[in-house]
Amino acid sequence: MALENDTKAPDFDLPNQFGEHVRLSDFRGERPVVLVFFPLAFSGVCTGELCALRDSLSLFQEQGAELIGISVDSKATLRAWAEQEGYDFTLLADFWPHGAVAKEYGVFLEEKGFANRATFVIDPGGVIRASFITAPGEPRSIEAYREALADVLAPAA
Repeated sequence: MALENDTKAPDFDLPNQFGEHVRLSDFRGERPVVLVFFPLAFSGVCTGELCALRDSLSLFQEQGAELIGISVDSKATLRAWAEQEGYDFTLLADFWPHGAVAKEYGVFLEEKGFANRATFVIDPGGVIRASFITAPGEPRSIEAYREALADVLAPAA
């Protein structure tokens, strides 16, 4: 079961697509974080979803939010995919231990071996303030991100 709103977001330390380690706690007290768990790089629905995020990056930048994608893919796979699609945001490899962070957030699908499509909006204090999950194969809409950010964050001044 996915973590509920108003609970502390578990910290993690994962490599990004360039092999640099990123910790959720690095953003505490600094800015909100939007964690986007997705099943697999290079798959059709995931590519469509992340291209929509790429094309709407200003939505997150205007709110001062850090956009971070997480999947069980390797950092090399994520880097190749990001370069191919022009993703200019962080992608993290929850590769080993396989899906450990997705499991902590309650969104790992054991029978499939990857994470569900789940989004968590985490405030600067490290608390989950909004979240949404779509059914398998169903992409998340940019409107869902817009609504979650509007509910959680004050508009940028």
